[in-house]
Amino acid sequence: MRRRHFLVLSAASVGGVLVYTLDRQVSRLSAEDRAAQDKSAAAKTDKSGKSAQQKSLRIPLRFFTESEAATVAAAAARIFPSDEAGPGAREAGVVIFIDRQLAGPWGRDRWRYTHEPFDDGLTAEFGYQSKATPREVYRQGLKDLAGFDKLSPEQQDKKLKSIENSVFFAALRRNVIEGMFCDPIHGGNVDMVGWQLIGFPGPRMSNAADIDKHFGEAFRPKPVSLREVVPEPVRPSEEQT
Repeated sequence: MRRRHFLVLSAASVGGVLVYTLDRQVSRLSAEDRAAQDKSAAAKTDKSGKSAQQKSLRIPLRFFTESEAATVAAAAARIFPSDEAGPGAREAGVVIFIDRQLAGPWGRDRWRYTHEPFDDGLTAEFGYQSKATPREVYRQGLKDLAGFDKLSPEQQDKKLKSIENSVFFAALRRNVIEGMFCDPIHGGNVDMVGWQLIGFPGPRMSNAADIDKHFGEAFRPKPVSLREVVPEPVRPSEEQT
């Protein structure tokens, strides 16, 4: 039986609400910050003696080991870093998205034609034509990045530069972007921080009710996820067989 692995994150490091000033400077209000503001008790401690900022999330991993998850999280944070413009892959929980995808049908190549002939030398226009599944690509690629999360940011960038033409890096970069802007039901885009960043309202079925209400003024609706607009329970593709 496979030993259970968990990803431990600071509760204040993921999700939140983006707050913009008039000059478009952005700050991120975490879920804990919001709760503290609502209760006017930012410094209040809970029964365990830990403040809100010290609380941790223990997330079960479906594919990665703890060390692999730490490596992917660190690499994703360099590919899509947080900066003065807004949050990045770490705040969006991108590593959770990638873990879920690799554990599901996509990770085992459920939807790709996987019979011979295979060809590693074709140009990118033909798409991926090799034999290895996404799971195998990641497992091998992560072996070459062992200890990545312990490196300095400069060393991390240099290491990623050295593999930027590899199949693994291409998959990782694509998955980071997907995890940053996916629907939250897939594990990434926590609190829809990616959608907040670009002003995407989510899969809203209609804005008809807001036309007259906001006529003649800028309208930026609060993002909504698929679970909020679909009446039936939504089962993510990665949980399907």
